[in-house]
Amino acid sequence: MFDIVAFIPRAIVQSVPLLYGCTGEIITEKSGNLNLGIPGVMYVGGISGVIGAFAYEQACVKSGNFNSVLAVLIPLLCSLIGSLIMGLIYCYLTVSLRANQNVTGLAMTTFGVGIGNFFGGSLIKLSGADVPSIALAKTSECFARKLPFAANMGWFGKIFLNYGFLCYAAFIIAILAAVILTKTRVGLHLRAVGESPTTADAAGINVSKYKYFATCLGCMIAGLGGLYYVMDYASGVWSNDAFGDRGWLAIALVIFSIWNPLVGIFASILFGGLYIVHLYIPTGMDYMEFKELYKMIPYVVTLIVLILTSMRNKRENQPPASLGMSYFREER
Repeated sequence: MFDIVAFIPRAIVQSVPLLYGCTGEIITEKSGNLNLGIPGVMYVGGISGVIGAFAYEQACVKSGNFNSVLAVLIPLLCSLIGSLIMGLIYCYLTVSLRANQNVTGLAMTTFGVGIGNFFGGSLIKLSGADVPSIALAKTSECFARKLPFAANMGWFGKIFLNYGFLCYAAFIIAILAAVILTKTRVGLHLRAVGESPTTADAAGINVSKYKYFATCLGCMIAGLGGLYYVMDYASGVWSNDAFGDRGWLAIALVIFSIWNPLVGIFASILFGGLYIVHLYIPTGMDYMEFKELYKMIPYVVTLIVLILTSMRNKRENQPPASLGMSYFREER
């Protein structure tokens, strides 16, 4: 039997890294920047948090004092700073130097994964672990701490209340992003920059400032997806190359959600469910090969979605008009 009460929480947990990456990339693309470096940014966000958590836990071993608040704040701050640096590098190359955004994004992904693997491997050696991973159990307990009354509320508690704070933060950030983009002057200016930077510049809007701001903010949000994956989903265990293709799925979700963070919430949960649905479809020992086919479902759906999205003709469902193009002010 398909256990829906067990499936939904697993799907939501899977959706959180996707939602962080999707929301961050939507904000970035609204400014006209196409950041294909989101997978690398999420990787750097994760390893930066791991470095902060590792340093704090090692300090606590010597002092004997472990503070739960610091155990959360230090990795969180490290993750945001690491992701911000990635955003600043991308903006300097694409906004200030006007490098090709596609090539820069792909280079940032390769760079981010390399940075993560380098520092991850170094920490594993420093910890003296017998396996190629590092475990930060104490810090993970602080990130994954559930609401105390969730266990007493039956199926409602299991579906809606049984998550760490970063899970709820992902949905709150997506909702706030949707409100700011559609209901505020800052959101209007940001969308104007993405649609027509020439017109926005003529209206007195600082195009470079908005591109820097949106891209760096988007990277910081996406970096939290990497931190969540390590500290909550993976129970504080860092292994090199463990993120899989979640960063690329997050970029695909931007198109699926028609550049709307609210739609991105439902799209992330849908794809999070598709990512693990093979675990809940009974096949029996004689048909194990079908499980491999079921694992292809999210990628097949991604291709179908991209095809259907490209066939939509409504303007509101299209990407920002200047997406992926550098702005040359002197040509205005």
